[in-house]
Amino acid sequence: MKAWLLIGVLFVLPASAEVFTYVDAQGNRVFTDQPKPGNAKRVPLATSNRMSAAPSASPGTAKKFEQKPLFHYDLLRVLVPEPDATVRSTAGEIIVSITSEPGLQKGHSYRLLLDGKPTAEPGISPVFPLTNIDRGTHQLSVEILDEQGRTVERTANQPFHMQRMSLAQKRKVKPCALPDYGQRPECPLADKPAEEKNPFLRFF
Repeated sequence: MKAWLLIGVLFVLPASAEVFTYVDAQGNRVFTDQPKPGNAKRVPLATSNRMSAAPSASPGTAKKFEQKPLFHYDLLRVLVPEPDATVRSTAGEIIVSITSEPGLQKGHSYRLLLDGKPTAEPGISPVFPLTNIDRGTHQLSVEILDEQGRTVERTANQPFHMQRMSLAQKRKVKPCALPDYGQRPECPLADKPAEEKNPFLRFF
């Protein structure tokens, strides 16, 4: 009972008030904010815990940390060439085509990477013509960038193989005929055989 009386007094009294205690005629411990002459003693009070309100972020700070969430594409892949395809081109040329679902969003752009390096500046066209690619196996991947330059989506590396036919190989596939000399690079005029003379002309 005495403990409850003390708790009640502490809640009711303002933080700056003093608390006194004494024993009344019936032997009960009494707590009060009024000093009583005689045997009343002041009760020391512990300092109350007070927390200042957290400073609210200014509008400028809130905008600084506010970022637009990244858009999610359901599909992004390289259509042409197909994975592990073999491309034959004397000049090392290839046309890469990509697709995404949904279509490219406003402010977004495609960027094609060949062996991990961008082939050109990001753009909205899903078709990328490439030239003079070295012989061998290469990796293609494509990514979508937002207006802030952040990567929204990116595909895994997709291999393809470039076979560049040399002039000698091309000549083997299609041997040079007389009309081809001077017309096809692999058939230079210097190698053109002399034309046979008409055997009947020597009698005139």
